Amino acid sequence: MSRVARPPLDPRLLRYSPTTRRYIGVTAAFAVAEVIAIIVVAAMVAAIVSELIVSPGARSFAAQTVHLVVLAAALAVRAAMAYGHDRYAHRAAERAIAELRAEALDVLTDPSRTSPRSLTSVREHASTVLLRGLDALGPYLSGYLPALVAAVILTPVVTVVIAVADWPSALIILVTLPLIPLFMVLVGLMTRDRTTRKLATMSRLSAQLLDLVAGLPTLRALNRAGAPAQRVGELGEAHRRSTMSSLRVAFLSGAVLELLATLCVALVAVSIGLRLVYGEMSLYAGVFALILAPEAYLPLRRVGMQFHNSTDGLTAAEQVFGLIAPVAAGSVPAVPAAGSRGVTVAGQPITVLDVGVHGRDGWAPECLRATIEPGSLTVFTGPNGSGKSTVLAALMGLLAPDEGSVLIGSTPVAQADPAALHEQIAWLPQQPVVVPGTVAENLELFGSLGRDTFESAAAATGFADLVIELPERLDTVLGTGGVGLSAGQRQRLALTRVLASPAPLLLLDEPTAHLDEASERAVFTALRDRARAGDTVVVVAHRGVAREYADRTVEFPAAASTTSGRAAEVDHAR
Repeated sequence: MSRVARPPLDPRLLRYSPTTRRYIGVTAAFAVAEVIAIIVVAAMVAAIVSELIVSPGARSFAAQTVHLVVLAAALAVRAAMAYGHDRYAHRAAERAIAELRAEALDVLTDPSRTSPRSLTSVREHASTVLLRGLDALGPYLSGYLPALVAAVILTPVVTVVIAVADWPSALIILVTLPLIPLFMVLVGLMTRDRTTRKLATMSRLSAQLLDLVAGLPTLRALNRAGAPAQRVGELGEAHRRSTMSSLRVAFLSGAVLELLATLCVALVAVSIGLRLVYGEMSLYAGVFALILAPEAYLPLRRVGMQFHNSTDGLTAAEQVFGLIAPVAAGSVPAVPAAGSRGVTVAGQPITVLDVGVHGRDGWAPECLRATIEPGSLTVFTGPNGSGKSTVLAALMGLLAPDEGSVLIGSTPVAQADPAALHEQIAWLPQQPVVVPGTVAENLELFGSLGRDTFESAAAATGFADLVIELPERLDTVLGTGGVGLSAGQRQRLALTRVLASPAPLLLLDEPTAHLDEASERAVFTALRDRARAGDTVVVVAHRGVAREYADRTVEFPAAASTTSGRAAEVDHAR
């Protein structure tokens, strides 16, 4: 890992969060008002103290009325600035976090910017960053960033004012000030790695818990629900150790920086005291410089106190920008509206020209060539991980191949209007989409169905018998993900929805995975009938039954053993 210190403010934060840009401007205005109030307070206190000691006639309340009124006003202004900024800072931090979270969600959920394949690989990490990791930006924006802005404005101004009143004190401050940032950098280099490890441990723990929750029904069925408990406990203990390590460094760094600032102020105080004893400076200048000296170090001390929040916040920012910025990797390039074209799928051949997609495990597929004729049932078959589902995503325009292209007739899918293309496709993924609502609402999820079409499709999939057994028939309410139906019943519902669709292109990924052989043959018979009616049907399947009904079979080679990368096409005579 690189040991180069990160900048205290990531420029991408200003680019993706308008609230942060406004917030920095408001913080700078508060800092300017605060430094004016500090100088006025120091001047009034120095005047009161010096006059009380040097001038006996100025020791009455009436003689100090002006000084006391101005002092009270300056203190009130400083308190008001602190209160107003703190109140605004927390609200601005929440809005900035919401903006970044919304931007990341827009990128992750937009198929034109992040492909489903890429989303699957970053799902657990993204959920950790957006749900928990991004909250670390709150203390960074509301604590560290204001301290940093104050250090940039307040420290130089106070040092210049001290130099006007007493240049030796200003010289001591100029010599000792760089020590605090130097120690902050050294501590930051050590803290950064611990913060990164803490977030990585949190991501692993969250991923483990998500997988455990998703697989609990299966584990309970196999009487293995307690098996992952030890692994989750180990991850929790690792997270505790990394968190405590970060906190130890945070407390240690704060103590070191506080001690260093105290010693620096002590040097200024000793210098002023000695020169006052020997009569080398006025009492007013000495008191004025002595009061302002801690204020020169105070912003840097605040930065040191908030430095742990800065490492957490910058790490969280890097993680969320990693989700927002690298859109090009594995995503579909945005096509300008003027360059998109309408495309007609019905009656058009689909040509796959040397398509290659590079994933985490290599090319899958690589240099794939195939022709899908209209009015035919084409079956994609091959080992797991060979790229069959990836090609279906490319056919729908959800994924841009790293090599090659997909044509519908003579129109590249990359140039087709996505909305017009998707209206002509009925898609069944490996995990059927079932939303909360009634069975009828789920059947009409992609459009209303005709009665005759629905009855024939329901008879082919066996869904008609299932509906009779439901308590409210088609009005039965289902939960999230199809709660209320078994895996096989959800599959029949989704199959019925696809078969009843009037779309001319049917894409089905493992449509009979949860069905028995008799039901499987009935489904493939219905799919073949759709193909005979002129529609284009593409099915991803592993079982041999699919070959019996296929007009053409495309054999995908295993990703690890791909040499030429050519898929074997087999035509079946009918």
